[in-house]
Amino acid sequence: MLTIQIICIGKMSQKWFQAGAEEYKKRLRAFDKVVIIEIPEYRITEDSEANRHEAVRREGEQILRLINENPNALKIALCVEGKEYSSEELAGLLQNTKNTTSKIVFVIGGSAGLSEEVKKACSVKLSMGRMTFPHQMARMILLEQLYRAETINMGIKYHK
Repeated sequence: MLTIQIICIGKMSQKWFQAGAEEYKKRLRAFDKVVIIEIPEYRITEDSEANRHEAVRREGEQILRLINENPNALKIALCVEGKEYSSEELAGLLQNTKNTTSKIVFVIGGSAGLSEEVKKACSVKLSMGRMTFPHQMARMILLEQLYRAETINMGIKYHK
């Protein structure tokens, strides 16, 4: 069984995001252990480039502490410049990971993104596409895609 850790910035504030994320987390329990770690979002009091950079830096320091606790885990940063995977390719990545390690760590940044240091600490950069999503939605989409990937790997009819 794979342990999937999702490190994300901020809490799920919208009830429908919470419900969707919980549904896919519950479904994933049949295949993997899922642990979600929420890091408080750094509050930007004045919208400026300097303040956004400071938010990313501070959030990044917390993320780095957590991912460094998992030296043998596959670390994946969700970022726009990452590689786009199909659902089947993600399924293959999960299956290959199960053959080499027992833990995978996904990192979802906050509204200001991820620091370069966090991206460099991750061996895989994954893009959900060129569109921008709220980080709460990105978490829900990631959980759904992880569930879809596991059903593909198990030959369960969910993916069409």
